[in-house]
Amino acid sequence: MKKLLAAFLFAFAFALPASASMNSDFADHFSVGGLADYNRDISTMIGLADFHTGKGVTFPGFDIGASVSAVKTSSGNFSSEDYLYAPFITAETQLPILGMGIALRGTQYDGFKSLGGGLKWHGSLALINLSAAAFYDRYGTDYYDGDHYSVSASASVNILFLTPYVGIGYDYSELSTKGLDNYRDEWGNIIGNRSTSDGVVRYTAGVNFHPLPLFYVYGAYTYTKYSQGFQGGIGLNF
Repeated sequence: MKKLLAAFLFAFAFALPASASMNSDFADHFSVGGLADYNRDISTMIGLADFHTGKGVTFPGFDIGASVSAVKTSSGNFSSEDYLYAPFITAETQLPILGMGIALRGTQYDGFKSLGGGLKWHGSLALINLSAAAFYDRYGTDYYDGDHYSVSASASVNILFLTPYVGIGYDYSELSTKGLDNYRDEWGNIIGNRSTSDGVVRYTAGVNFHPLPLFYVYGAYTYTKYSQGFQGGIGLNF
Protein backbone atom coordinates (compact mmCIF):
# COMPACT_ATOMS: atom_id res chain seq x y z
CA MET A 1 0.00 0.00 0.00
CA LYS A 2 2.83 2.41 0.86
CA LYS A 3 4.60 1.74 -2.42
CA LEU A 4 1.33 2.25 -4.30
CA LEU A 5 0.80 5.60 -2.58
CA ALA A 6 4.32 6.73 -3.45
CA ALA A 7 3.84 5.74 -7.10
CA PHE A 8 0.51 7.57 -7.22
CA LEU A 9 1.99 10.81 -5.88
CA PHE A 10 4.80 10.75 -8.42
CA ALA A 11 2.37 10.09 -11.25
CA PHE A 12 0.27 13.00 -10.02
CA ALA A 13 3.26 15.35 -10.08
CA PHE A 14 3.83 14.76 -13.78
CA ALA A 15 0.13 14.91 -14.64
CA LEU A 16 -0.17 18.51 -13.38
CA PRO A 17 -1.33 20.83 -16.15
CA ALA A 18 1.52 22.96 -17.43
CA SER A 19 1.15 26.32 -19.15
CA ALA A 20 3.64 28.05 -21.41
CA SER A 21 4.38 30.89 -18.95
CA MET A 22 7.90 29.85 -18.01
CA ASN A 23 8.62 29.11 -21.67
CA SER A 24 7.33 32.45 -22.93
CA ASP A 25 8.96 34.40 -20.10
CA PHE A 26 12.36 32.93 -21.01
CA ALA A 27 11.95 33.42 -24.77
CA ASP A 28 10.49 36.94 -24.59
CA HIS A 29 13.05 38.35 -22.15
CA PHE A 30 16.16 36.30 -22.91
CA SER A 31 19.44 38.15 -22.47
CA VAL A 32 22.89 36.61 -22.91
CA GLY A 33 24.23 38.73 -20.07
CA GLY A 34 21.62 37.43 -17.63
CA LEU A 35 21.88 33.73 -18.44
CA ALA A 36 24.32 32.96 -15.60
CA ASP A 37 22.00 34.56 -13.04
CA TYR A 38 19.00 32.72 -14.45
CA ASN A 39 20.88 29.44 -14.22
CA ARG A 40 21.86 30.03 -10.59
CA ASP A 41 18.28 30.91 -9.61
CA ILE A 42 16.89 27.76 -11.25
CA SER A 43 19.62 25.70 -9.59
CA THR A 44 18.75 27.13 -6.17
CA MET A 45 15.03 26.49 -6.75
CA ILE A 46 15.71 22.78 -7.31
CA GLY A 47 18.20 22.56 -4.44
CA LEU A 48 15.64 23.85 -1.93
CA ALA A 49 14.04 20.41 -2.08
CA ASP A 50 17.19 18.70 -0.70
CA PHE A 51 15.93 18.46 2.89
CA HIS A 52 13.25 19.58 5.36
CA THR A 53 14.74 18.05 8.53
CA GLY A 54 17.87 16.36 9.80
CA LYS A 55 16.00 13.16 10.62
CA GLY A 56 15.18 10.42 8.14
CA VAL A 57 12.79 7.51 8.03
CA THR A 58 13.55 4.10 9.51
CA PHE A 59 13.53 0.92 7.46
CA PRO A 60 11.12 0.04 5.85
CA GLY A 61 9.34 3.39 6.23
CA PHE A 62 8.56 6.15 3.74
CA ASP A 63 8.58 9.94 3.74
CA ILE A 64 6.25 11.27 1.04
CA GLY A 65 5.50 14.95 0.58
CA ALA A 66 4.58 17.88 -1.60
CA SER A 67 6.30 21.26 -1.43
CA VAL A 68 6.67 24.58 -3.23
CA SER A 69 10.11 26.10 -3.80
CA ALA A 70 10.31 29.83 -4.59
CA VAL A 71 13.43 31.87 -5.35
CA LYS A 72 13.49 35.65 -5.63
CA THR A 73 15.11 36.45 -8.96
CA SER A 74 18.58 37.90 -8.56
CA SER A 75 19.43 41.38 -9.82
CA GLY A 76 20.99 40.15 -13.09
CA ASN A 77 18.24 37.66 -13.97
CA PHE A 78 16.36 38.72 -17.11
CA SER A 79 13.12 37.01 -16.04
CA SER A 80 10.14 39.37 -15.82
CA GLU A 81 8.93 37.53 -12.71
CA ASP A 82 9.81 38.54 -9.15
CA TYR A 83 10.02 34.87 -8.15
CA LEU A 84 10.76 31.61 -9.93
CA TYR A 85 8.81 28.82 -8.27
CA ALA A 86 7.63 25.26 -8.76
CA PRO A 87 5.88 22.54 -6.74
CA PHE A 88 7.78 19.33 -6.08
CA ILE A 89 6.69 15.83 -5.16
CA THR A 90 9.29 14.02 -3.04
CA ALA A 91 9.62 10.48 -1.74
CA GLU A 92 12.28 8.91 0.46
CA THR A 93 12.83 5.45 1.90
CA GLN A 94 15.52 3.90 4.04
CA LEU A 95 17.86 1.11 3.00
CA PRO A 96 18.83 -1.52 5.59
CA ILE A 97 22.52 -0.62 5.33
CA LEU A 98 24.71 1.97 7.10
CA GLY A 99 21.88 4.45 7.67
CA MET A 100 21.62 5.09 3.92
CA GLY A 101 18.44 5.98 2.07
CA ILE A 102 17.30 6.87 -1.43
CA ALA A 103 15.15 9.84 -2.45
CA LEU A 104 13.29 10.87 -5.60
CA ARG A 105 11.74 14.19 -6.57
CA GLY A 106 10.15 15.78 -9.57
CA THR A 107 7.88 18.44 -11.00
CA GLN A 108 6.06 19.45 -14.16
CA TYR A 109 4.74 22.96 -13.88
CA ASP A 110 4.39 26.14 -15.93
CA GLY A 111 6.43 24.74 -18.82
CA PHE A 112 9.22 23.56 -16.51
CA LYS A 113 10.06 19.89 -15.91
CA SER A 114 12.54 18.31 -13.54
CA LEU A 115 13.21 14.77 -12.37
CA GLY A 116 15.95 13.71 -10.00
CA GLY A 117 17.11 11.47 -7.22
CA GLY A 118 19.85 10.98 -4.72
CA LEU A 119 21.37 9.22 -1.76
CA LYS A 120 20.89 10.27 1.85
CA TRP A 121 22.63 9.38 5.08
CA HIS A 122 21.00 9.84 8.47
CA GLY A 123 22.52 9.61 11.93
CA SER A 124 22.41 11.27 15.33
CA LEU A 125 24.69 12.91 17.86
CA ALA A 126 23.16 13.04 21.35
CA LEU A 127 19.76 14.71 20.77
CA ILE A 128 20.71 16.18 17.38
CA ASN A 129 19.49 14.54 14.16
CA LEU A 130 21.99 14.71 11.29
CA SER A 131 21.74 14.08 7.57
CA ALA A 132 23.85 14.41 4.44
CA ALA A 133 22.71 14.04 0.84
CA ALA A 134 23.82 14.15 -2.78
CA PHE A 135 21.40 14.66 -5.68
CA TYR A 136 21.30 14.76 -9.47
CA ASP A 137 18.41 16.31 -11.42
CA ARG A 138 17.71 16.65 -15.13
CA TYR A 139 15.53 19.67 -15.91
CA GLY A 140 14.39 21.85 -18.78
CA THR A 141 11.78 23.76 -20.76
CA ASP A 142 11.17 24.15 -24.49
CA TYR A 143 14.07 26.62 -24.57
CA TYR A 144 16.76 25.03 -22.42
CA ASP A 145 17.98 21.81 -20.81
CA GLY A 146 20.12 21.49 -17.73
CA ASP A 147 21.85 19.22 -15.25
CA HIS A 148 21.72 20.03 -11.55
CA TYR A 149 24.04 18.55 -8.91
CA SER A 150 23.81 19.24 -5.19
CA VAL A 151 25.32 18.17 -1.89
CA SER A 152 23.92 19.20 1.46
CA ALA A 153 23.98 18.60 5.19
CA SER A 154 21.34 19.39 7.80
CA ALA A 155 20.72 19.10 11.54
CA SER A 156 17.54 19.22 13.62
CA VAL A 157 16.23 18.72 17.14
CA ASN A 158 12.83 17.54 18.35
CA ILE A 159 11.02 19.93 20.70
CA LEU A 160 7.52 18.63 21.45
CA PHE A 161 5.54 19.13 18.22
CA LEU A 162 8.25 21.19 16.55
CA THR A 163 11.44 20.19 14.76
CA PRO A 164 13.58 23.25 13.96
CA TYR A 165 16.41 22.60 11.51
CA VAL A 166 19.33 24.30 9.81
CA GLY A 167 21.32 23.23 6.79
CA ILE A 168 23.90 24.12 4.20
CA GLY A 169 24.06 23.03 0.58
CA TYR A 170 25.93 23.57 -2.65
CA ASP A 171 24.16 23.64 -6.02
CA TYR A 172 25.97 23.34 -9.34
CA SER A 173 24.11 23.56 -12.63
CA GLU A 174 24.96 23.35 -16.32
CA LEU A 175 22.35 24.98 -18.58
CA SER A 176 22.25 25.00 -22.39
CA THR A 177 19.70 26.89 -24.46
CA LYS A 178 17.94 25.42 -27.47
CA GLY A 179 15.67 26.79 -30.17
CA LEU A 180 17.36 30.21 -30.17
CA ASP A 181 19.21 29.77 -33.48
CA ASN A 182 17.27 32.56 -35.18
CA TYR A 183 16.98 34.90 -32.20
CA ARG A 184 18.63 38.30 -32.67
CA ASP A 185 19.90 40.87 -30.21
CA GLU A 186 18.92 44.58 -30.20
CA TRP A 187 21.46 45.27 -32.97
CA GLY A 188 20.11 42.51 -35.22
CA ASN A 189 22.93 40.06 -34.64
CA ILE A 190 22.01 36.38 -34.38
CA ILE A 191 22.37 35.25 -30.76
CA GLY A 192 22.57 31.50 -31.32
CA ASN A 193 22.40 28.95 -28.55
CA ARG A 194 24.45 29.53 -25.43
CA SER A 195 25.48 27.59 -22.33
CA THR A 196 26.56 28.46 -18.82
CA SER A 197 27.57 26.65 -15.65
CA ASP A 198 28.12 27.81 -12.10
CA GLY A 199 27.66 26.85 -8.46
CA VAL A 200 26.36 28.60 -5.37
CA VAL A 201 26.25 27.88 -1.63
CA ARG A 202 22.89 28.11 0.16
CA TYR A 203 22.10 28.41 3.85
CA THR A 204 18.71 27.28 5.19
CA ALA A 205 16.76 27.57 8.43
CA GLY A 206 13.28 26.12 8.90
CA VAL A 207 10.88 24.29 11.17
CA ASN A 208 8.64 21.24 10.94
CA PHE A 209 5.31 21.20 12.77
CA HIS A 210 3.68 17.86 13.62
CA PRO A 211 -0.01 18.54 14.35
CA LEU A 212 -0.99 14.87 13.93
CA PRO A 213 0.85 11.54 14.15
CA LEU A 214 2.72 10.79 10.89
CA PHE A 215 1.70 14.15 9.37
CA TYR A 216 3.93 17.24 9.16
CA VAL A 217 3.93 20.78 7.80
CA TYR A 218 7.08 22.83 7.30
CA GLY A 219 8.45 26.15 6.15
CA ALA A 220 11.98 27.40 5.52
CA TYR A 221 14.02 30.41 4.46
CA THR A 222 17.17 30.11 2.31
CA TYR A 223 19.90 32.64 1.64
CA THR A 224 22.52 32.63 -1.13
CA LYS A 225 25.05 35.19 -2.31
CA TYR A 226 22.79 36.13 -5.23
CA SER A 227 19.22 35.63 -4.00
CA GLN A 228 16.93 34.30 -1.31
CA GLY A 229 14.37 31.55 -1.33
CA PHE A 230 11.39 30.17 0.53
CA GLN A 231 9.97 26.69 0.81
CA GLY A 232 6.83 25.26 2.33
CA GLY A 233 5.36 21.80 2.27
CA ILE A 234 3.33 18.99 3.79
CA GLY A 235 3.99 15.28 4.04
CA LEU A 236 3.60 11.90 5.68
CA ASN A 237 6.37 10.09 7.53
CA PHE A 238 5.66 6.46 8.36
